[in-house]
Amino acid sequence: MMTDKSLLLIIDAQYDFCDEKGALYVPGAEQDMERLALFIKNNIEKLDGIILSQDAHQVIDISHPAFWVCRNGKNPAPFTQISLADVENGEWTSIFGKETALKYLKKLDSQKEFPHVIWPEHCIEGSKGAAIVDIVMDEVKNWARTREQYFKIVQKGKNPFTEHFGIMNASVPINHDAETKFNTPLFNSLAEYDTIYIAGEAQSHCVAVTIKQLLRFKNVADKMIILKNCMSPVPGFEHLADGIYSMLKPSQFIEV
Repeated sequence: MMTDKSLLLIIDAQYDFCDEKGALYVPGAEQDMERLALFIKNNIEKLDGIILSQDAHQVIDISHPAFWVCRNGKNPAPFTQISLADVENGEWTSIFGKETALKYLKKLDSQKEFPHVIWPEHCIEGSKGAAIVDIVMDEVKNWARTREQYFKIVQKGKNPFTEHFGIMNASVPINHDAETKFNTPLFNSLAEYDTIYIAGEAQSHCVAVTIKQLLRFKNVADKMIILKNCMSPVPGFEHLADGIYSMLKPSQFIEV
């Protein structure tokens, strides 16, 4: 007798997003993670796989303040938007890889999607901020003790010259960096499951872009179930991804 295989895909349940003291705290994330941890606990026998993504940045990153300076030589404040026009008219200048940064903004501008935003330094590799929050990780470890397989960690954002919201590929893939291109092994892993539960932070960015990347593939798109009360948006960007979520069916949203 065949049984459905269920996967839980947890997006960026990290300290910097999910703790009040985190560098890029998303209000409501602590409660989101409490509900997510309870979901894992209550479905420990039903979940056949768990994959967690992690933002993994360096201090010098195209979306961090230290990468840019204005005409007066000052770094941008967090949540500053830098457009292609801003760079072309000299309002902002990249300190590192000027040509690469300009190419990135040109490609991003042509996509007409998310603007380029400067974030507080967050999820620095090896730092506390990059760690999965305890309340979720403890339940993931409890789940792992009952299984014959391991949970998986997928890191993203290591290349400092491109944003990497979605887990499948960077916003602008870099030709010489395979880690920024479409993650075929990960996609093949997702395709093995009959149901893919999705939760994490932030609803407006990394969760939304991950969903959009997967919506291109019907064999995966129809399997997605969004745990809608296990995610919250970045303040000021509450409706940024409304268009993405509107592409899902109402039956693909549940509360836990």
